[in-house]
Amino acid sequence: MTKPNRPDLSRRDVLKGVSAISALGALSPNAMADDRGAAEHSGASLIRRENAKPGSRDWQLTRVRLDSRDGVRASKIEGYCSRQSVAAGESIDIMVSTDPAQAFVVEIFRTGYYGGRGARLMTKLGPFDGSVQPLPEVGEKRLRECRWTPSVTLTIPDDWPSGVYLGRLSTLTDATGFGYWQNYVVFIVRDDRPADILLQCSDNTWQAYNQWPDDYSVYTHPKGNQGPWADVSFDRPYGMYPQIFENPQTIGSGEWLCFEYPLAYWLEKHGYDVTYCSNSDMLAPDRGLKCKAFISNGHDEYWDIRQYNSVVKMRDEGVSLLFLSGNSVCWVSPFRESVDGRANRILFRGGPYGGDYRWAKLREQQHGPFPHRGPDEGYLMGSRNIDPVNGGGDWVCARPDHWMFEGTGMKRGEAIPGLIGWEYHGDPPADIPGLEIVGKGTALQGGVNPQAWTSTIYPGPKGNFVFNASTIWWCQDLASPPGHWIPWSHWSRPHGPDDRVQRITHNLLRRAIDNVA
Repeated sequence: MTKPNRPDLSRRDVLKGVSAISALGALSPNAMADDRGAAEHSGASLIRRENAKPGSRDWQLTRVRLDSRDGVRASKIEGYCSRQSVAAGESIDIMVSTDPAQAFVVEIFRTGYYGGRGARLMTKLGPFDGSVQPLPEVGEKRLRECRWTPSVTLTIPDDWPSGVYLGRLSTLTDATGFGYWQNYVVFIVRDDRPADILLQCSDNTWQAYNQWPDDYSVYTHPKGNQGPWADVSFDRPYGMYPQIFENPQTIGSGEWLCFEYPLAYWLEKHGYDVTYCSNSDMLAPDRGLKCKAFISNGHDEYWDIRQYNSVVKMRDEGVSLLFLSGNSVCWVSPFRESVDGRANRILFRGGPYGGDYRWAKLREQQHGPFPHRGPDEGYLMGSRNIDPVNGGGDWVCARPDHWMFEGTGMKRGEAIPGLIGWEYHGDPPADIPGLEIVGKGTALQGGVNPQAWTSTIYPGPKGNFVFNASTIWWCQDLASPPGHWIPWSHWSRPHGPDDRVQRITHNLLRRAIDNVA
């Protein structure tokens, strides 16, 4: 075991950064008008103009086929991209394999609201002559790193807005002569403009759980499913998401459509000035410092330590942080370059966040030794990754007089059914100045094992705040886009769009946007 990585961020530094305001109530001005739209904010016109364009009726996967009922791979047609994110004017390679070799097309869609249709066709490429690309050998630490020949190189036009883009791969025919096969690739278009909201995609976690081609992820190493044993590469297709539900829309798209997309759909519906980034775009704080609010979305478990340092810097400089996520900032996941030298294409589970606190020590004891140890994530998020960290339950209001509940009509002890899951946070640090527990309750692991969870909020030093929703499923109660499946895990499930969750989220975002010093 090598010496743990311990960044220059002590508990004292974190507390000092948030001590300028003694209570979050000091942030609260008069109640906001109920009907004030997010589109009032500068920059939102870009999102409004984009979403006024016609959406596509046909952007989902229709015909998909796994190689085996118990597998995740769909090799009739599959692919991946050469980069996690790309800016306008830059190029991205799309690698595609078809088995058997046959012609195919690529349709590029931007996901958003688009009048409720959910995506817009940006361009159609091809047809191209497909070929069977080689299955990579098993490398050191069970790495499966493809070295496929690019099928198409796409230069991003200047007028393509930031967003999450799906490339739908479709063969022109199938063995019957009457059908076709489909799959996705996924990439993020980023920009560098000032914006109200920076929405970070949790693509490190997508890749950590990706088992393509057959049982190869950081969770499937013979030595154990929680240790530092396995490397994973972004240079491979995304197989179907291997847990929670058998959702065909996850084939090729990571966890975007199942656990994150409803938030983007909802934000763009309401005209919020939002821009998007990959985990790998947060290795320095520069991008986030141009925004007023930063959102961690969905299942955001794996962070390079540089991401952590960046987000601490953003908080201390006045950016509000919204962890609309669960099991976030749990594992230090260092990046390294690909075999051909492209940066940030391979990661592994390097060790737990948690500093010297008991949950990190427990993970080290159970699953180590680890080469890295991150600081206590509770002093960033306001709540921690506990053990067990999974289960299902209701989200229960603890402080109905708090400004985040304005307009909801919620009462103390009122529950939002099934919103906690399938992972969450708890055990908040008691010594963060001004920290308030706004939601708390009990989740049931496996439907029988109780565990306490907490949702928290605390003030930053410049009129900003940090909110922790304490659930992967927060966005499930914001919107239900076309094709969306409600997840079900630990014998519990959220119910879908809920006006209380929507109003809470509006309140948080409007405060973050309006109160930046």
